[in-house]
Amino acid sequence: MTFTPISLSWYRRLTSLALTLLLTCVLASSALASDPDAEIKQAIGGASQETWQDVGSTDNYIDSRAESTYSLINASGETWRQIRNTWVSPGGAIAILGMLAVLVVFYLIVGRKTLDEPLTGRMMLRWTALERALHWTMATLFILLALTGLNLLFGKLIFRPLFGDGFWAPMIAGTKLVHNYLGPLFSIVLILVLAKWLTINIPKKHDWTWFKQGGGVVGNAHPDAGFANGGEKAWYWLLASAGLVVVVTGLIMDFPIFGQSRDTMQWMNVLHGIGSLGLTAVALGHIYIGTLGMEGAFSAMKTGYVDEAWAKQHHNLWYEEVMNKADAEPKEKAVDDGTAKAHRPN
Repeated sequence: MTFTPISLSWYRRLTSLALTLLLTCVLASSALASDPDAEIKQAIGGASQETWQDVGSTDNYIDSRAESTYSLINASGETWRQIRNTWVSPGGAIAILGMLAVLVVFYLIVGRKTLDEPLTGRMMLRWTALERALHWTMATLFILLALTGLNLLFGKLIFRPLFGDGFWAPMIAGTKLVHNYLGPLFSIVLILVLAKWLTINIPKKHDWTWFKQGGGVVGNAHPDAGFANGGEKAWYWLLASAGLVVVVTGLIMDFPIFGQSRDTMQWMNVLHGIGSLGLTAVALGHIYIGTLGMEGAFSAMKTGYVDEAWAKQHHNLWYEEVMNKADAEPKEKAVDDGTAKAHRPN
């Protein structure tokens, strides 16, 4: 797709609108928090001693004061707590720490994947400015949501004992605010990214060979790969499945105004935790490959260009497609088409 100034202008307007909405939400939340009377009007009054005695002497745990259906004792809450503390939290910690350990060992044993041939100096456009902006916006939001989510899940065990309640209280309040308001923005950007790169992530037969060769780790030959290799396609479809589950469950918890029951919110919390912790663990591998793990990968998304030698080694089918297309065009029309062209930089 050809990149035009209109596309970048559209992206800037979307970004400005998103930041405006975020600032509005933060100010509105701060205004409500500064007015205790407004919060009290929305809350249910405290239960008296007689109310608790009635609860303890009967099987009816529903508070009927002022026509309320508020559950004073929620039996399913303990089930949710056990699932969260016994399975979700420990499982997430094992997945994330385990992935970090695997990456460290892999780096120490295998090292960085370097190019087999020297750089040619002939550069190919791989990512347009709009595509890089989408990628870095989603990456920034993902990292912020991952860090704040981990703090919501594990921060109390780490920071509260170290720094005390005076530090912990405002920290967790700010964490919750950032996580809740950035979540909807991430969902919008994720949908844009999935729509933008759907066609290049359709699975092909050669992707299976890519996986069998471990992306080139197993054997001496480099597996065939188009514009997106098997690993990149797997990450895309993980975002399209588990990522959407995380987005939907997060939105259900973020906006409890559509009649969701407490049981529904609890199960959404479990699914949200499993999906987000799994994505965070896999994202560590994605970040490793894009930074320390592969020569030239980070500069590709930073500048948009890759060297011809890099393209031939890691995405040979895409390289051949671009070269064949360039050879078929008149030399006087050899200008970047927004997908890729080989040329010498000035």
